[in-house]
Amino acid sequence: MASIGFIVNPIAGMGGRVGLKGTDGVLEEALKLGAEPVAPQRVSIFLGKLDSIIKSRGIKERIEWLTCKGSMGEDLLKEVVSDSWESMAVFEPNDEPTRAEDTKNACKTFLEKKVSLIVFCGGDGTARDIWQTVGEEVPVIGIPSGVKMHSGVFGMNPEATAEIVAEFISGEMDVAEGEILDLDEEKYRQGEWHIRLFGTARTPHEPTYVQVSKVQVEAVGEEAIKEEIAETIVEDMEDAPDTLFILGSGSTVAAVSKELDIEYSLLGVDAVVNKELVAEDVNESKLLSLLDQYPKVRLVISPIGAQGFILGRGNLQLSPEVIKRIGIDNITVISPPAKLAQTPVLRVDTGDKELDESFYEKQYLRVVFRYKTMRLCKIGK
Repeated sequence: MASIGFIVNPIAGMGGRVGLKGTDGVLEEALKLGAEPVAPQRVSIFLGKLDSIIKSRGIKERIEWLTCKGSMGEDLLKEVVSDSWESMAVFEPNDEPTRAEDTKNACKTFLEKKVSLIVFCGGDGTARDIWQTVGEEVPVIGIPSGVKMHSGVFGMNPEATAEIVAEFISGEMDVAEGEILDLDEEKYRQGEWHIRLFGTARTPHEPTYVQVSKVQVEAVGEEAIKEEIAETIVEDMEDAPDTLFILGSGSTVAAVSKELDIEYSLLGVDAVVNKELVAEDVNESKLLSLLDQYPKVRLVISPIGAQGFILGRGNLQLSPEVIKRIGIDNITVISPPAKLAQTPVLRVDTGDKELDESFYEKQYLRVVFRYKTMRLCKIGK
């Protein structure tokens, strides 16, 4: 029987859709803005897929989940009953909401119980808390559920994480090093990009299923190329009067705002109509309100370097409902050539399986990479 530690950060990702760019230290504010838990759904998808894989492939190895009481694991495991595993709570957090110390103490218990793997649901902050306790002693793999996930220890999505765990318990998955990265959320909310490498963890690794760490890509003439791309988008705006242009996060998209000479939130989502800023750093609720007001809409986004994610990482304001209202055909992806060269495929992880499948069925998206110049880029499943 495979003994696996299982830990859930119940508040992971809650700040995303309400535009807080994280939940660390702002849980009360997130709740006031109407934030709802993200982790339970992600865990449910992971467990359902894992159970299906184990049964369909006839995997004989059963799992013994060693987990935490309450919302840190036990409650969610009880909701997905399977004869493929059994579970036991070996740690109890002091109080709700749970804290980083609870995660660290739970991992100490997992080490004492000599687990062979730790599966967690959360974001980069949770990954960092676990790494600070276990180091490279035990492999770890994450079900992505945070707002920011730049570390190389996450599955591409909950289903991919299930594939990883199934192959790991079957002895078919190699273990490699994954970088533990985290962004300073307070500086992030102020529009500053301060990311730090904390160390490396051991993680089950298969490139199809495990995301790589975020890569910052800059090449000679990069700013000039961004300006060319921005000119293309601005000309599109001139050709589409009264159209709502939703501008995603990152320096590539920020070049569009600079070309327009308007205020912008480097790490947030802004809205522009007729080349004028109508809303800055918006959350999901504001976006839905704007979509009610403007029937014609375009979304401009850029992939995360190397990872390739255009949705589901750092822009949770662009929720499944928002994307459905916009429509896949109204999405424009922009990226300088240097970043594209490091990004073999585009990826989505919206949290809505049917919506993700709609992207997969499309297979390719057009990417603007120079002035009025596009190429087709594959959407990776």
